[in-house]
Amino acid sequence: MERKIIMAKRVFLIVLDSAGVGYEPDADRFGDVGSDTFGTCIRSGRLHVPNMEKMGLFHIEGTSFERKGAPELGCCGRLREQSAGKDTTMGHWEIGGVISPRPMPTYPNGFPAELLHEFAEKTGRGVICNEVGSGTEMIRKYGAEQIATGKWIVYTSADSVFQIAAHEEVIPLEELYEGCRIARAMLTGKNAVGRVIARPYVGTAPNFTRTVNRHDFSLEPPKDTILDMMKAAGKDVIGVGKIYDIFAGRGLTRTFPNEGNEKNMEVTLALQDEDFEGLCFVNLVDFDMMYGHRNDIKGYTDALNAFDLRLNEFLPKMRADDILMITADHGCDPGFPGTDHTREYVPLLCCGKKVKNGVNLGTRGSYADIAASLAELFEIPYTGDGESFLGRIL
Repeated sequence: MERKIIMAKRVFLIVLDSAGVGYEPDADRFGDVGSDTFGTCIRSGRLHVPNMEKMGLFHIEGTSFERKGAPELGCCGRLREQSAGKDTTMGHWEIGGVISPRPMPTYPNGFPAELLHEFAEKTGRGVICNEVGSGTEMIRKYGAEQIATGKWIVYTSADSVFQIAAHEEVIPLEELYEGCRIARAMLTGKNAVGRVIARPYVGTAPNFTRTVNRHDFSLEPPKDTILDMMKAAGKDVIGVGKIYDIFAGRGLTRTFPNEGNEKNMEVTLALQDEDFEGLCFVNLVDFDMMYGHRNDIKGYTDALNAFDLRLNEFLPKMRADDILMITADHGCDPGFPGTDHTREYVPLLCCGKKVKNGVNLGTRGSYADIAASLAELFEIPYTGDGESFLGRIL
């Protein structure tokens, strides 16, 4: 009897949230020509990521920081987004094999008065703010008023989001989450925003600080993602960080909530010691939430350095049938004008004992190529978007 060759048993897919590698050809449609998240960090002179450098970060074609040569460890490339947006939901769904051809609704002038009135009626609290901008700026401007009145701070950004900020000592977390669930149920049809986001914070004016108790209430993907397909095939699908929120809980067999980059990496390192067969899908949101939106180049760069340092622990623990994939879901260049996400290519760095070394995958046509590759790797019938690159790396 012929013995079946196992190509890989476990894939660790780590999303460095917002760590783009340069603006895409259609960036002019988004006002993002010139954005370059990784490039900004490199040009700061502070970036020190020897592990990602070995994996080919500086050999990704077409970047502002491209060097001649090939990756020493594994394979490298970049992925172009095909979805009609530049936010977390669309980016992750596309990684999962679902391209979104139509943009989700945005509110550049704030939300309609009747919508906020209905929200206030259903939650029993009034609403203040209703502006477009950075969350840290919104709580700085309205935090003291919320403490005095108990009203919700509701705001949005250039993304398709309905964000609700609440001081944890004024509005308990569970009430904030219930308010988000009410908003999620309301926001359908023409108002079907991608995410309703709970934005809790603490402190006193003007020194307010957002906490790790953020929670996203996303739309469900419009069709099955690779997570659903792998789960249906009996594989383990483990989410770490915001993955549960982004996919509305679908397709996961286990989940660990977001507790920040450091804690999420601790969880991921612990999962390396467990026996499972399938996917560990990790989101590290601090790059985006803590530094990109705040135009904090130093903070963003230091966070990349800290992640690369954790790879010193992760890489030696990889088993013979493990594959590591590192990518992103969009850009959020901390050195670019404004505080919103940026329309960028994202990196693809892959390594493992069975992965070829020195392969440059060039520019791939879609983030969804990751999902197509996972389906081929685990021999799962695939109905999603994208084209597999598995034959190039194994």
